[in-house]
Amino acid sequence: MKEFLQVLRRFVPPYKKYLVLSVVFNILSAVLNVFSFMTLIPMLNILFKTGDTESATQLMPWTWENIDEVAMNNMNYYVNQLIAQVGPTTTLLIIGLVLALMTALKTGAYFLSSATIIPIRTGVVRDIRNQLYQKITSLSLGFFSEERKGDIIARMSGDVQEIENSIMSSLDMLFKNPILIIVYFATLLIVSWQLTLFTIIFVPIFGWFMGLVGRKLKQKSIKAQSLWSDTMSQVEETLGGLRIIKAFCAEGRMNERFDRVNSAYRNDIMRVNIRQSMAHPMSEFLGTVMIVIVLWFGGILVLNNMTLTGSKFVYYMVILYSIINPLKEFSKAGYNIPKGLASMERVDKILLAEIDIKEKENPIQIDAFEHEIEFRNVSFRYGERQGQGESDDSGTQWVLKNINLVIPKGKTVALVGQSGSGKSTLVDLIPRYYDVMEGEVLIDGINVKDLGLHSLRQLIGNVNQEAILFNDSFRNNIAFGYQKPEDTNQEVTPEELDAKIEQAAKIANAHDFIMQSEHGYDTNIGDRGSRLSGGQRQRVSIARAILKNPPILILDEATSALDTESERLVQDALERLMKTRTTVAIAHRLSTIKNADEICVLHEGQIVERGTHDELLALDGYYRRLHEMQQ
Repeated sequence: MKEFLQVLRRFVPPYKKYLVLSVVFNILSAVLNVFSFMTLIPMLNILFKTGDTESATQLMPWTWENIDEVAMNNMNYYVNQLIAQVGPTTTLLIIGLVLALMTALKTGAYFLSSATIIPIRTGVVRDIRNQLYQKITSLSLGFFSEERKGDIIARMSGDVQEIENSIMSSLDMLFKNPILIIVYFATLLIVSWQLTLFTIIFVPIFGWFMGLVGRKLKQKSIKAQSLWSDTMSQVEETLGGLRIIKAFCAEGRMNERFDRVNSAYRNDIMRVNIRQSMAHPMSEFLGTVMIVIVLWFGGILVLNNMTLTGSKFVYYMVILYSIINPLKEFSKAGYNIPKGLASMERVDKILLAEIDIKEKENPIQIDAFEHEIEFRNVSFRYGERQGQGESDDSGTQWVLKNINLVIPKGKTVALVGQSGSGKSTLVDLIPRYYDVMEGEVLIDGINVKDLGLHSLRQLIGNVNQEAILFNDSFRNNIAFGYQKPEDTNQEVTPEELDAKIEQAAKIANAHDFIMQSEHGYDTNIGDRGSRLSGGQRQRVSIARAILKNPPILILDEATSALDTESERLVQDALERLMKTRTTVAIAHRLSTIKNADEICVLHEGQIVERGTHDELLALDGYYRRLHEMQQ
């Protein structure tokens, strides 16, 4: 219950007004229910001619000490007066109409209490999904190197859905059933405190049996949801690797692999649901046992003329039966909530994950790049990364070691070297996708850790080896990172933006094939640009970088995966993009960086050679060997 209340404390406060309304309508519903069933007493007295009605000859003053006696007397007095005026049959009809009216009001209040809970349920689930998505976009890249995409998708879909089905659907348990139980219990005490005290003995036994079955549900649910994540991860891997699966005729092997995980999930969720399905029959049985015991003890009180009349005992039993349903709802929630808490635990692994790349308070906002980028004594290693080379006492390998590099404004610096030498890691330190362990990265003499993340990344444009595009139109993909210049207050019209998009596409050699598509710039390019060739995808990503117009450009092997003709078109577009910009280019094809102002050769995380193309060839070292192998 403590964990459940903590979840509500985190997500329910924005919906306080709905909560207050729900409580008000629940109280109204419970009170109306008590008074509506009270009409059964005079009806039974009239029907069975018990004489209780005729005995009330005058009104009694209202006092709390003997409120049940006063209430019965005064009600019988008014009924007696009514019988004297209109007769018993008409009195029965009038009392029946009062019962119908109060039942209508009660059911109306009941409906409104449930209707006011729905905005809370749906709103909290929406808020959790929004918080998850916002956290995913704010987490550093290092978090996702340790998590599977399929697992994250499972947490956003299956786990959040389970929270809605289990925790949010149990809100009635917290805001309705306690009110009903308190009101009904108070009524039972007023009608017969002796019988109520006898009944209370069985309620803890009733609750203990319910908890006995439900205690293991959370543990089982965590395991089942973990297997669901494995299932979603395999689906995500299959969709991404479908071409390879077919190429290696591995459909059967993948089907068997999926069936193993899917069957394990089925077996676990089956055990959870079987245990959960015990809630209703067990509560039904225990409720019946309690009714039988109360009937026996109440019958003793009635037959021996001790404290109860027959009509009051029937009313007592009706209220007791009414209190059993809220108690059963409690037991049902006791089964549902552990499943939801298990899912909340998995969702919190993302929501409560620490953001490694933090922005300092009052960071420096920078809107222009004026002088140089400097790597000063930079060393870096990944948290759990293992690789080649020296290690410290903890066994973690350094990816970069003591890097010193200055990239002046307007110059092009190329990084070359074998795979795993640290090239991509080095450029990832500029926009702070990762933070250095030792040393510092400076832009115009300011440590990037002191800069606002947004203003820092606005200065940088990326063109990667894999062109990352979105399932949208050419227009929206190119305009993805566009922002209006800060130094102008004039709004950019849609026509002006379209002209800028078209101009960027022309510079990137993308305009012609875009116009040849079905709907021009409004053509959808498919998931990750699947409807385009590699060269076309790369040129669209270059157009996106051109429209952003950043002063610093990072090229991460932008042409390495292309054929000769596509490479020529993309290289031409890149050369236009690199004009007047400071460029850091990672390249495997040395022919693409011959004209760089400086080429740095990385080997095992260190810069081992630097100079121009001709200077490095003359050194007869690493670079010359790389050049000769490619020749």
